[in-house]
Amino acid sequence: MADGLSDDVKRRGGWLPSEQDDLESWLEGRTRRIEERAEAAALHPVIVEFRELIDTDPVVRMYMTRMIEEVPRSKPYGKRHLESVDQLLRLINDVLTLAPEFSEGSMITTPLAGILDWTMGTTAGFAAYRDPRINTMLKKVLDAWHQFLTSRDSLYVLNESESGWKSPQAQQVVGMTQYEHDPDDRYWGFTSWNDFFTRRFKPDARPVASPYDDSIIVSACESTPYKISLDVARRSRFWVKAQPYSLEDMLANDESVDQFVGGTVYQAFLSALNYHRWHSPVAGTVVRAFVQPGTYFSEADAEGRDAVEAMNSQAYLAHVATRAIILIRADNPVIGLMAVVPVGMVEVSTCVIDTKVVPGYHLEKGEELGCFQFGGSTECLVFRPGVIDEFAAAAIPQSDVPHPSAVRVRSKLATARTAHSPGEGKVG
Repeated sequence: MADGLSDDVKRRGGWLPSEQDDLESWLEGRTRRIEERAEAAALHPVIVEFRELIDTDPVVRMYMTRMIEEVPRSKPYGKRHLESVDQLLRLINDVLTLAPEFSEGSMITTPLAGILDWTMGTTAGFAAYRDPRINTMLKKVLDAWHQFLTSRDSLYVLNESESGWKSPQAQQVVGMTQYEHDPDDRYWGFTSWNDFFTRRFKPDARPVASPYDDSIIVSACESTPYKISLDVARRSRFWVKAQPYSLEDMLANDESVDQFVGGTVYQAFLSALNYHRWHSPVAGTVVRAFVQPGTYFSEADAEGRDAVEAMNSQAYLAHVATRAIILIRADNPVIGLMAVVPVGMVEVSTCVIDTKVVPGYHLEKGEELGCFQFGGSTECLVFRPGVIDEFAAAAIPQSDVPHPSAVRVRSKLATARTAHSPGEGKVG
């Protein structure tokens, strides 16, 4: 197994600020805002429903209360910002009409995770975010936020101010010249924040590597390598410290699981500024494609204090979080059946599979499969035993690089073996 991301990259990935002080400053500002608006701010119907659940279900109320009380034991915070369940609900209520703003050093791209961050690594929080009642309610909250982020009201952050996505600094950091947009339109031709978030590259920005060579497997996403695991088991204790992959859990007990036992899993994560669409790593035919419901803010308690950082729970999340599962039978018989598993992290409440990606549809290598919407994310590629000859150097997690680069989508990720290459999974 190769797993060599720096602690800083694992910790944030660009979704929350790298410095704790920046997150605390943001939270202090949000707290001050809800206190000033306490009388005037109406609660969204979904927050009213959440409050009613807490008031009427004693177990839910216990979890929600205790995870706030336990916060100081999990992380050395400079100041306590969460004091009560009511305050937590009002902070979430405030976010439901908030779109992420740009900030190169202290960006809060996932504001709900920013609010819940402190609770996610507590003993009560581990239980709360796995509880079906709370998880169902969080899904409703995320759906409500989704309604705002897909509305024109969310376009206010596409402006030229210092915190706007049209500012010169933001355009440079995002690399906006690579993306399709209308420079003459007030909002670049986008219809909502989410439309901007899922922006497309220009046709020539990410060419497909070796389009006619079926032995070359390309990157499904614009993502930074996290882990490569060989000889993966059918069932493992994915919730322990090492977070080994458990195929039957990752693939939601799909009938294909036995074909992948002993094979290879490649995982990589997407940062806040990455391209958020998925593409087929191979030319082949869709066998099955579905979205598996799961958790949203659950984290691996085996990580101890480090569990408060979602980036440290990525392998665990591949088994329990909401995710798309796309099975493709490659034209190259050596590759055969493979799986693409885009996984939603924290705020992601929607993994959208393209409507054309249905059983029997033939995909060209690099063809679009779907996209993540408005939040943090990671992705896994699953291969049968004996498929991979070697991974490209860029696809191998680097232990000696503090800020490794993302592997470009549709660039070379790995080479499949041939009849004359008996080995598998060389990673260096």
